[in-house]
Amino acid sequence: MTRVYIYSNMPTMSSQNKSKINFIMKNWAKNTVSVYSWLNEHGVDRKLAQKYLISGWLERVGRGAFKKTGEEVDWTGAIYAIQTQMKKTVHPAGKTALQLLGRAQYIPAVFKERKVVLFGLQNEKLPAWFKKHNWGVRLRYVMSGLFGDSTNLGMTSYDIGNYEINISAAERAALEFCYDVPVKESFKELDEITSSLTTLRPHLVQKLLEECSSVKAKRLFMYLAEKHEHTWVKKIYMAKVDLGKGKRAFCKNGRYDPKYKIVVPK
Repeated sequence: MTRVYIYSNMPTMSSQNKSKINFIMKNWAKNTVSVYSWLNEHGVDRKLAQKYLISGWLERVGRGAFKKTGEEVDWTGAIYAIQTQMKKTVHPAGKTALQLLGRAQYIPAVFKERKVVLFGLQNEKLPAWFKKHNWGVRLRYVMSGLFGDSTNLGMTSYDIGNYEINISAAERAALEFCYDVPVKESFKELDEITSSLTTLRPHLVQKLLEECSSVKAKRLFMYLAEKHEHTWVKKIYMAKVDLGKGKRAFCKNGRYDPKYKIVVPK
């Protein structure tokens, strides 16, 4: 009787490797990306990660970034990894943060508009795998360093469902929105949204104004807040806020406000 031996090139996993993947899967937030550095911290080197890819446990999102096989991952699941695993300050900011917080009732929800604004520190680059992947939205990233080293000032946690990400609170987001006007965002939209910001926390606004590096953003923010007669404005101590010198213009042939020395649309 002839015996037939069949040899397979498919790698087999030891019980130790199976234990590792079980731990990884248990501690991997659903619908999020994980980067190689996080896998490596849990004992998964590049060779073992490749075995998990071949075995069907993982799928590649980009170089050095993975998702669990069969799961749908959107841009927020990628931001989760960038914040929690890569320890970057990149976050949904400006108009996007206001949309997520339900503060932008005059404009479409962020997931319908398909446009996402992210802010980060000056010279803090996005990972290549994040930039190259198609997330189904138009991403715009601003390396502003708008609040210097105060990376946690005016930030809040946003619950996605299976995980949370850090986004700008309304006070910080409003100043970031002002920073984006008029080059990237509409003055009219900002004006409409600012009219609804009646419950901003004055102590936080004060700190943000003192730390903010953009003179134009601070002047515009205060101009609009006073225009809409928000009560919290009375609690802001402007003597501590540096508004710079000289005039600033947000448009041509607009109206000049002598108090804040800015030219705004008529």
